[in-house]
Amino acid sequence: MKPVKLLVFKKSRLTKYLLTLVQSAWPEFTEDMKSLVLFFAMLLERNLYMNRDDHNRIIEASNVPEIFQRIRLHPFHPLNDEQSLTIDQYHNTAGIVDLDNEDWSMRLLAIRDLVRAGTESTSQIINGLFDDSIHVRQLSAMALGILRAKTAVSELERVVSEDVNAMVRSQALISLGQMESEQSLELIRKRQKIDPSRDVRHQCELSIDQIEKKMGATEKLLSAYLSIDASAFKSVRVGELAPGFELDDTEGNRWTLDQFQNKRWVVLIWIFADWCPVCHGEFHDLIEQREQFEKAGIQVFTVEIHDTYRGRVMVGQELEPEYWFAKESFKQAYTDKIWWPHLLDRAGVYASIYGADPYAFCVHGEYINRPSTVIIDNQGKVRLAYSGRYWGDRPTIDQTIQMIKSDEFTFDSPERKDKK
Repeated sequence: MKPVKLLVFKKSRLTKYLLTLVQSAWPEFTEDMKSLVLFFAMLLERNLYMNRDDHNRIIEASNVPEIFQRIRLHPFHPLNDEQSLTIDQYHNTAGIVDLDNEDWSMRLLAIRDLVRAGTESTSQIINGLFDDSIHVRQLSAMALGILRAKTAVSELERVVSEDVNAMVRSQALISLGQMESEQSLELIRKRQKIDPSRDVRHQCELSIDQIEKKMGATEKLLSAYLSIDASAFKSVRVGELAPGFELDDTEGNRWTLDQFQNKRWVVLIWIFADWCPVCHGEFHDLIEQREQFEKAGIQVFTVEIHDTYRGRVMVGQELEPEYWFAKESFKQAYTDKIWWPHLLDRAGVYASIYGADPYAFCVHGEYINRPSTVIIDNQGKVRLAYSGRYWGDRPTIDQTIQMIKSDEFTFDSPERKDKK
């Protein structure tokens, strides 16, 4: 058996000593003993740094089974009865109230590590599709899609047909779309008609279109996951210079923060996805208030943690799905009236830096970022960095522009709950 590589970012002396002792005896440990050691080392590090701004306390493992065990041991917030929405286990409300909760970083680093394991570990990752943990199953399906591991197609099809969890079925459909799996089209069309979950049926529609257009997962998506650096998590600070970014929009144009230094204010608005009615309402408000933003010299970007295809669906550049919340089509309106760039924050690399917490909670059967708004002045200084605790929890478009005009950057939702 290959030895497990034990690493803890910014290790304390006590943790280093523990891991040194363990390393010498590691070959003699059972799998359960190894898992317990890793778990207690993680808990130790969390307790030692509980009062510091340190989000790099996740233990890395060098093989897939250890990554799976890391996921199993983490106390994720539960899903609702429909298995499509995260429920805060302390407040019994949608979303996650505690902004220090680490579900998102555990999930993001696990998917990064599975992707780093590469296609040579495909068979081990496929094993995760049979796991008792819904989170292991979902993250395994997600990794296979990012890697475009086509040898996993038949097992992903089994998940689509048989998995009892709607969130896991949704992820398998997303992955089949990323793989451009033409052999799966018949099955997906069937599931679009009979699956009991509206959210799963929606992912069927997107997957079919993505496969037919051959717009699967890009190399840029893979590179983004491989590049994730936990030492940069939540490094944005109000009153300090904003971390730089380089992101593509849905047309392939590259945008950087440096372009606007000493020129314009910048507003970054992390949205969810095309299935989000609140996000479409914000798009409508941005369209209505274009003149105000332009007169004030403000550059607006909406940001999405998806790859090219999903980002283009959001802004009406691909198909228009059958939305349950839309009374009339907005595809043509978006084509004619969207005046701001919609950026692709693949893998949530910059969301993790700016506090938008990619994969924080599940909404409509898909793990997504916190709704977040960041305001940066024309000197590059962060004036507001607001992360929502549930969907819709952030300043409205009008409140955002009024803050900039008044030079007063405070906002707290009246429905926002204190963390436990």
